[in-house]
Amino acid sequence: MASETTSFETLLDALAAAGEPTRLRLLALLAEAELTVTELVTILGQSQPRISRHLKLLLEGGLVERHREGAWVFFLAASTGPIAKLLSNILATLAPQDTARQADRDRLAEVRRARVEQAARYFAAHAADWDKLRALHIREERVETAVTELIGRAPLNAVLDLGTGTGRMLELVAPRAERAVGIDQSPQMLALARARIEKAGLRNVQLRQGDIYALPVEHSCYDLVIIHQVLHYLDDPARAVREAARALRPSGRLLIVDFAPHEEESLRTQHAHRRLGFSGEEIAGLMEEAGLDVIGRRDLVPSKKDGGKLTVSLWLGRDRRVIADPIPLTNREFA
Repeated sequence: MASETTSFETLLDALAAAGEPTRLRLLALLAEAELTVTELVTILGQSQPRISRHLKLLLEGGLVERHREGAWVFFLAASTGPIAKLLSNILATLAPQDTARQADRDRLAEVRRARVEQAARYFAAHAADWDKLRALHIREERVETAVTELIGRAPLNAVLDLGTGTGRMLELVAPRAERAVGIDQSPQMLALARARIEKAGLRNVQLRQGDIYALPVEHSCYDLVIIHQVLHYLDDPARAVREAARALRPSGRLLIVDFAPHEEESLRTQHAHRRLGFSGEEIAGLMEEAGLDVIGRRDLVPSKKDGGKLTVSLWLGRDRRVIADPIPLTNREFA
């Protein structure tokens, strides 16, 4: 496996981009959180054009990445490759008690609190719908326990959560992963997820707005992909499963969590469910078509005390391709 090196010119460009007070402060902040230009303006107390110019130079130097969520653009420190490693080493030499750095961190904490408050307001406005949906199926604790048991407790390299929603699956699985990415089409749901991830202190998680049918990630990079309570909203579940399978590395696993077949028509009329659950045979067929073998299955049937709740099913598939090189994947191979 080739070592992670870069050219003289690329290294010089990165060092030149980092070698300026405001840009170094930006890098220290973006290594801790994904932030918008507006948030960076608030933290650093500088004008929007000035911050934007500095970010442009950091992007050109390969030290910063960006991604769009609707009308918003988020920036974060580079996370893979030799320049990311260089940046990590540079920031590691900064004294955490430095006065300027601590002041920036204090203002970052204020920005994070504002995010949490905004997410809380949104959740409060929609809490009735969430509570109604949760009341229809078995306790979430049972589902999460089954998820943990099915995927096992071994450390994970890269995890991808599709339709991440409030980010609960990331909160559950990301602590055992080297890197985790959550994808959702809704900026509002991503705001909820971002608040949850911030509160959990998970620094290895990135959130992206994206289409589940055209994922904004590289193929063959993830050893676990999760589709949790998402397929029943889709008009083409087979296409989504195929796209998820393309993100898997050889021998990677896909976990699907959804309702078993049911007759709760109100979910279709009131909550935009396109499908009233999936049978085991149907999910097995979707995985077969995507080049996966079903290696695990759980049906969580409501107990008598649960009343008329819906059954939740879990399916675990594995990519049929075999890893020829037993050496573990490195950061540079992640999307």
